[in-house]
Amino acid sequence: MHPDREAYLVNRNVLSRRVLAGVALAALALTGCASNDNSTEPGSNSGGDSAYANLSGELKASGASFPDAYYQEVIEAFKGEAGKVTVTYNATGSGTGKKQFGEGLVDFAGTDSLVKDTDGVAAGSFLYVPTVAAPITISYNLQGVDKLQLSPETLAKIFQTDIKTWDDAAIKADNPGVTLPSTPIVVAHRSDGSGTTSNFTKYLDAAAAGTWKLGSGDTVNWPASTQGGEKNTGVAQIVQQTNGAVGYVDLSDAKATGLKFAAIKNKDGQFVEPTIEGTTAGLEGAEIAADLSYNPLNAAGATSYPITAPTFIIVKTSYGDAAKADLVKGFLTYLLNDGQDLAKEIDFAPLPASLKEKALAQVDKIQG
Repeated sequence: MHPDREAYLVNRNVLSRRVLAGVALAALALTGCASNDNSTEPGSNSGGDSAYANLSGELKASGASFPDAYYQEVIEAFKGEAGKVTVTYNATGSGTGKKQFGEGLVDFAGTDSLVKDTDGVAAGSFLYVPTVAAPITISYNLQGVDKLQLSPETLAKIFQTDIKTWDDAAIKADNPGVTLPSTPIVVAHRSDGSGTTSNFTKYLDAAAAGTWKLGSGDTVNWPASTQGGEKNTGVAQIVQQTNGAVGYVDLSDAKATGLKFAAIKNKDGQFVEPTIEGTTAGLEGAEIAADLSYNPLNAAGATSYPITAPTFIIVKTSYGDAAKADLVKGFLTYLLNDGQDLAKEIDFAPLPASLKEKALAQVDKIQG
């Protein structure tokens, strides 16, 4: 394990212990006080200790690696509220997660991309539950260059290998006054079916229309000269180990690996670095569909980071098992209430209040 990643995981564990201690103290301080919501059903919006403490059983999930750090943090904190519940989340990638969900191998799945007919999930059998959002960084490893700016058109040309060296005229035009080496560019991308790939390529389709030629989806046909890595961590590793490399990686994994990342030119013509503040600005302009899917990519706004990606958990509309449905509803209710407070600490943006309330209402629709 890379030392930076090890330190990151240690810090996450310390954070978890602090969160659990804070929850325990808050529970003691609030003993005897009335709840804002008197419901104690696991699917309610109360977030009360009694609802979670009465739950027991096991939940299995798989899917997107993009939100994995956040989900693992929420699972760890949830143990302090629901000691008789075991939740496991395996970061297999969005494509595999959707497939396993469709095959009934997991109770819910994480995905950064929407369900397609080819994913093996029956129409009408599932619901989208938005959880958090985060920026997709354009991480790079280029000796002597600590600051980098990229426009969407230049970014598109880099990733489809039309631009082959870092001193190309297009990159120079984005970075006036910066000395760029003639180092060959090594493009790193996901080798597995990935919602991160889907969102990144959807962004290029929208922001670099007419320049980007590879289409969009969980997988695309990358040029043969590029390198593929499994999960966000695999792409991060390629970038970390290769001078001249560039890849798309979630902010949490990019920071954990110690990568540098570029500022990206947004719809308003401003170069914006990937931050939670920029992600939140992007969320504010996103249009939310009736099924709670939404797209904050290439959002307008001077401070919006343009490659802002949503992520979802997909659940069954009906589990045919009241106890299982209660477990799913209980965990997601916790994630959308107490769990939102953990997001920023590990580089994810919590949902806006209005979308959070819609997500909680979506959870309440789950049937036993």
